[in-house]
Amino acid sequence: MASCVHSSAADLIPPGSSQAVYREDCTQCFDSIDDDAGLNVCLQCFNGGCAGDRNHGLLHYKRFGHPLALNIKRTPKKVQRDEPPPKISKLAIAAETDEDRYDVATSVVCYACPEDSVNKTDGNLPAVIEGVMTAMTHSKKEEVKAWEQEFVPCEHTLCLVQQDNLKASSTDSNHCSDCDLGENLWLCLECGNKGCGRSQFGGSQGNSHGLTHADANSHAVAVKLGSITAEGSADVYCYKCNEERVDPELATHLAHWGIYLAGREKTEKSMMEMQVEHNLKWEFSMKTEDGRELTPIFGPDLTGLTNLGNSCYLSSVMQSIFSVTGFRNRYHHPSEEPPLSEKPARDLETQLRKLADGIISGRYSRPDPRSASSVDASELAHQKGVAPAMFKYLIGEGHEEFATMRQQDAFEFLLHLFKSVSRSNRASGLYDPVQDFRFQVEQRLQCMSCEKVRYRVDEQENISVAVPARQVEASEGTEPKYESVTITECLDIFTTPEIVELTCPGCGSKDGFSKRSLFKTMPHELVVNARRFKLVNWVPTKLDIPVLVDDEPLDFSTYLAGEHDPNEVELPEEEESTAFVPNGGALDQLVAMGFPSVRCEKALHATGNEDAEAAMNWLFAHMEDADIDEPLDLKQKPTGSGATDQDPAKIAQLGDMGIEAPRAQRALAATDGDVNRAVDWVFSHPDDEELPTADDHNTQSGSTAGLADLPARYELRSIVCHKGTSVHAGHYVALSRKQLPGQNGLPWVMFNDEKVVKFEDTEEMKKTAYLYFFTRV
Repeated sequence: MASCVHSSAADLIPPGSSQAVYREDCTQCFDSIDDDAGLNVCLQCFNGGCAGDRNHGLLHYKRFGHPLALNIKRTPKKVQRDEPPPKISKLAIAAETDEDRYDVATSVVCYACPEDSVNKTDGNLPAVIEGVMTAMTHSKKEEVKAWEQEFVPCEHTLCLVQQDNLKASSTDSNHCSDCDLGENLWLCLECGNKGCGRSQFGGSQGNSHGLTHADANSHAVAVKLGSITAEGSADVYCYKCNEERVDPELATHLAHWGIYLAGREKTEKSMMEMQVEHNLKWEFSMKTEDGRELTPIFGPDLTGLTNLGNSCYLSSVMQSIFSVTGFRNRYHHPSEEPPLSEKPARDLETQLRKLADGIISGRYSRPDPRSASSVDASELAHQKGVAPAMFKYLIGEGHEEFATMRQQDAFEFLLHLFKSVSRSNRASGLYDPVQDFRFQVEQRLQCMSCEKVRYRVDEQENISVAVPARQVEASEGTEPKYESVTITECLDIFTTPEIVELTCPGCGSKDGFSKRSLFKTMPHELVVNARRFKLVNWVPTKLDIPVLVDDEPLDFSTYLAGEHDPNEVELPEEEESTAFVPNGGALDQLVAMGFPSVRCEKALHATGNEDAEAAMNWLFAHMEDADIDEPLDLKQKPTGSGATDQDPAKIAQLGDMGIEAPRAQRALAATDGDVNRAVDWVFSHPDDEELPTADDHNTQSGSTAGLADLPARYELRSIVCHKGTSVHAGHYVALSRKQLPGQNGLPWVMFNDEKVVKFEDTEEMKKTAYLYFFTRV
């Protein structure tokens, strides 16, 4: 081993507790410590750089001049089976550690000297190496952070006021106060009432009497009696927040009702345990109808994504996104160096390129012998896949849902992804592939009395269509079944005129308006979200309604808006300034489901002010709207001098992101001077006619999103499928049409996390898809 002058450098110090250490995989590709060349961890900034043929470790040195790196190689230990394993008692079960499974070898390299075997005992190296090897890795640190965000106190648990306990013995009753159920019981911590829970959670029986009590008495906090442990843990739910919470004073609050933790035993599964168990039951079959296991396939464009605990929603969306030409061309650059970034793991451009390379290149699509069961030698070896940990934690950072380890909705994630990608490309001045998904929808309002009309054009990146539920007769005690519908019928419903209750500013009539939405332009790539939900005890429940979609191209020409009738009379400008009074019953239902009242009013206004379920579906489709939490403003456009009285520094900051000064002024005026909200406002108001158009380099057909030429024919290329009764429980997979070696056409391939197989029986999957990705042909 050689000595190195750099080993005594003053800036060579161990990582602090707050520093990220990237010692698992390269920050710029998915090469890792499991590869033959290992991973080189910079001993100055702790970036992980591969040491193989791409040699991003060397690139890091060339860019930033950090000379020393710790090379880490990991190899699986050989399992010895000379004697039977010892009998394990229930109390002796321990988690298997990396030390039990792997051998790890380390060496120090110096790029400056150059030397690939520096003496590890020189200078400050021993302390730094130990710090690197014992530090919590970046992915582990982020996972812990995500779990820590799961359950937190709220104002209702922190400020809980309990009523006088006049009958503590009543808490000893073993059934609901309103029915005979003796399980899934929730104790109201405010008054001591016992009510059964909602049956939707994990399959437990329940008639929602706990929720009914909370609504009737405006009581917020309840605890699940069967989940209480002697250590003080329990399921605590806040009905006002509509979230599971933590009660820091749970022991005291329980003692008030005569319930003491000492000797307490948990008798029922927690909600988290039931959700995990429920998710495991909804595994997509990896076998054919005759019982044969589907054969794994490998090669370019056929790389799976390892599940990170709750990431099937992310994996399925990203597999579909990187099947789209625009995203592939934008982020897959195998012959180029990665973008220059001091913190590549924190750079969205770098992580999207890394993910594109991981999915498309085929470098990591190879059989992993360890995936085959040690018990069943006949099980086929799947690939290991790539773990998108850096991307997951980066794209979810700061988001109240995607930053957690909770199960998520794939459609909501797609909307969040589009917004993040567009913001990133706007800031960098690069082409935005989300533009391929954008199009215009024209809404036509016509008064039922005077027949005056109003047109409004909105820019969108998807459509969300209602799937009609027509139940067919089924045997008693069996799951309900529904008639099949076609995707064309869903589109017909989306474009069919409907009646909305508004007062006409032209004639004063209250007869309402006929409202119809049609495509003004069509995108290159069309995402259709199929809404198969209904309210059960005010909880959105997914319905298994088959939607028939043909592999042949679908013609959207009939859904395009035509020329306006020159004889139509327009409604006056102040039409939408009329006061809006939300439907009280529907508003109460939506608020009881946990939606903020501001969002509920917007949803009811947008859907005719009658149907709570239609408003709920609108809310699901507009969760990511930048102004979703802004009060309903029917005048829409800000007035006065606010647009010109904005902070020049903020205008300059928005200008650095490519937002012109007049647009920045109006955005700041509309968002009370908040720069972050102003950026979102710009994205949510791309068609404001008083604003200059956005940079034309982000638009493929001038300043108008989408195409208006005919024919408008679209072919189904990818789908995201979901199994489960709720979008927040169950499992997602993606199916995409891929070009496979030696095969004609575009056969379907299933991506079930890291498992990738050719899939021929697609009709059933297409019927139950949640997201459909169509490509213009």
